[in-house]
Amino acid sequence: MLGRHSLLWRLALLLMVTAVCTVTLSDWLNRTLSSRALLLSDEAKSALRGYAADAEQAWLENGAAGVEHWIAAMGDREPGNIMVVSQDDQSLSGIPLTESERAGLRFQRGLEWRMSFRYRSMPYIGVPFPKSPEQGSLVMQLPPRYMPGQDWPLWKSLLMVGLPALVALILGLLLFWRVRVPLRELQHQVLQFKDDPQARVQPSLSHRRDEFGDVARSVNHMAEQVSAMLATQRQLLNDMSHELRTPLSRLAVALESNLDEAGLRQRVARELVQMRTLVNDTLTLGWQDTESGDGGQEPISLLALWDVVSDNAAFESGWLQSRFPCDLPADAQVRGNLNALAQVLENLVRNAVRYSPAEGRISLSGTREGDWWHLWVTDQGPGVPANRLEDIFAPFVRLDSARAGNSGFGLGLSIAFRSVQWLGGQLWAENADPGLRVHLRLPAAV
Repeated sequence: MLGRHSLLWRLALLLMVTAVCTVTLSDWLNRTLSSRALLLSDEAKSALRGYAADAEQAWLENGAAGVEHWIAAMGDREPGNIMVVSQDDQSLSGIPLTESERAGLRFQRGLEWRMSFRYRSMPYIGVPFPKSPEQGSLVMQLPPRYMPGQDWPLWKSLLMVGLPALVALILGLLLFWRVRVPLRELQHQVLQFKDDPQARVQPSLSHRRDEFGDVARSVNHMAEQVSAMLATQRQLLNDMSHELRTPLSRLAVALESNLDEAGLRQRVARELVQMRTLVNDTLTLGWQDTESGDGGQEPISLLALWDVVSDNAAFESGWLQSRFPCDLPADAQVRGNLNALAQVLENLVRNAVRYSPAEGRISLSGTREGDWWHLWVTDQGPGVPANRLEDIFAPFVRLDSARAGNSGFGLGLSIAFRSVQWLGGQLWAENADPGLRVHLRLPAAV
């Protein structure tokens, strides 16, 4: 779903405002420039005023004959009708006006008037005598070379096409620049992460509430996970190499001792089992950091799963299965991955068996809490110092208490802890006085 701060709304608003402004500006420029394009140029006004002055001089000097002679001379210079008329629109040349000339008189325009693009013929322009306008005026068709707006179709095309194209180009460049900045920063941080696992996207980008902020936070989250996984892998490798020194040292001592062949074989077999267990558990712990997805989650019957786990534990330990009681209801079900949850319970039970006294019991209890099942596995062993309860879930941790005198590499509870987290639950421990009680909180199936 698109949030209120999505880039879509900003881009849509920007495009809408740009479109409205472009249309408004184009319309205003079109009206303004077209109005100016329809005005006569200064050159045309000057020429027409000069013709009016010549007509006035011809009238004042020679009367109608002079006007007639001047009109005849002008006919050779300028195309179109030319008239010199009085204030009551009577010809001052002595030659009666034709019907077309009288029609031109009715639609004559002044020098400061706007022309029109709809003229089928040149418009008539009326120019009063400059010295004695009360005596008459010159009315003539505008010479074609002075017709305004001849370049207007080209300018109109530029306004209708060129202006929107220019605005779109500028907007595209601005958007490209605005988008390029965070993308370059993300690219820089991703490239820097290859050399520095602690590199993160800066808060100026990761705190944004749009899609770039989402990507930046995802990059930071990915970097945190990868960095933690790398640190875990390095720690596991260091710890495993340290733990392998002990069985290797014992093998070296055994080879240099005076053990017979049978005793040596027995020692080698025992150490190989220990090393195989160490490698398998370490690989399991390492792979848990790379697994993703729901892992094929399904409804799991806790009672049936406990029966299988307790049966295997009874076989491994030689205990009676009655020493693994369970007081969960028959319909108790959680949602998770069967193999992962079975491994969790097996690790918890093996750990409890390892530290339980003779004739001890290991029980599974629980209660439904809303959409969750709260379970706990309780043994009757010596427990754990209160200040070390969280440490028992760390890899290769073996406490210097009564529980540490047994074999093992301290990986079982760590594997269980990460598996429960992967299943979307929680795992913690407390002392049961006597014994240790390990709690699980898992999502209920129904």
